[in-house]
Amino acid sequence: MRKIIGLALTAALSLASITNARAGADVVKIGVLNDQTGMNADLSGQGSVIAARMAAEDAGGSVIGKKIEVVFADHQNKADIGSSIATQWYDKDGVDVIADMPFSSVALAVQEIARQRQKIAIYSGPGSSDLTGKACSPYGFHWTFDTVALARGTGSAVVKAGGKKWFFLEADYAFGHALAKDTIEVVKANGGTVLGQAIHPVNTSDFSSYLVQAQASGADVIGLANGATDTTNSIKQAYEFGLAKSGQKLAGLLVFITDVNSLGLQVAQGLQMTESFYWDQNDETRAFSKRYAERMGGKKPSMVQAGVYSGVAHYLKAVAAAGTNDGATVAAKMHELPVNDFMSKNVVIRRDGRVMRDFYLFQVKTPAESKGPWDYYNLVRTIPAEEAARPESEGHCPLVK
Repeated sequence: MRKIIGLALTAALSLASITNARAGADVVKIGVLNDQTGMNADLSGQGSVIAARMAAEDAGGSVIGKKIEVVFADHQNKADIGSSIATQWYDKDGVDVIADMPFSSVALAVQEIARQRQKIAIYSGPGSSDLTGKACSPYGFHWTFDTVALARGTGSAVVKAGGKKWFFLEADYAFGHALAKDTIEVVKANGGTVLGQAIHPVNTSDFSSYLVQAQASGADVIGLANGATDTTNSIKQAYEFGLAKSGQKLAGLLVFITDVNSLGLQVAQGLQMTESFYWDQNDETRAFSKRYAERMGGKKPSMVQAGVYSGVAHYLKAVAAAGTNDGATVAAKMHELPVNDFMSKNVVIRRDGRVMRDFYLFQVKTPAESKGPWDYYNLVRTIPAEEAARPESEGHCPLVK
């Protein structure tokens, strides 16, 4: 009986392998891995899934004779869950590329899984600069932003405008630590000083004790090295504390347009932030955002959601040019082809996986300046890619020799 059961199990596993192999032969499968219900859902979530589907549709729905399929899953902002999903997708479900992945600890875990399997990963949501540093991979592409660009954009601008003394509220995870570290380096390089840091749990609801520390420090600037609902909650509570009236400025080091929409202009006005995309930049960004908003109940895309479209579209162009969806071959072709879309023109991808795009320093409009819904930003300056990016030679990526 045991022998019969064993043979049956072997046959079932073989059949499953054959089925997956057949599915892989007929489909190019894109997995969107992100936060569907938690703190990052608004800036990523279903909006990123819609963006990936738009890229698939704009590619014609098929490539190299294979149907393009988009699947998605919720990693719940947990590295173990994200790792489990990525492993299942790559090993059993025939997923060729995983995109998005807000939450840096998830992204860093998936980076290693993808490297081992020679599968592609495109990071639009996470910020840790380690993805193109010590954890870089020939199959990993840091697409939309990183902590270095945020620090060199917002951090540098605030110091040069007179904000010399800083205190940091720092989220206790990989992204928060990386953002604080990179911004501290920029602050000191520009002649500023750091008076203290308060490390807070991720997704906390009460920032009062941390804001009291910041207020007591005597800092000119409170740097928010956090993201998503942590950022909006800390800004709301700082507003309620009257920090602005006391002369202290907030520097939101990672602020998305979805955060500004949640906060409202009365609270968010005057905030400066660094982004790689804004829906109202030009005719192309407006056209994409109009199509996106029609599917998302009027919401405009965040830079993460726009980046998912851009990354998936470039991947599909590389598959078409390579004539295969083999991971190593397509990764090489992605590096070879320039990135051309509504976000960027003739952008190159470095050996460490960093997409060399320009960034933009924006300032949130006052309620009086805004002409309507989602009209939130004034452009302060364009930050050239070479200024925003950490030099390749300084990242300690093993691929750079």
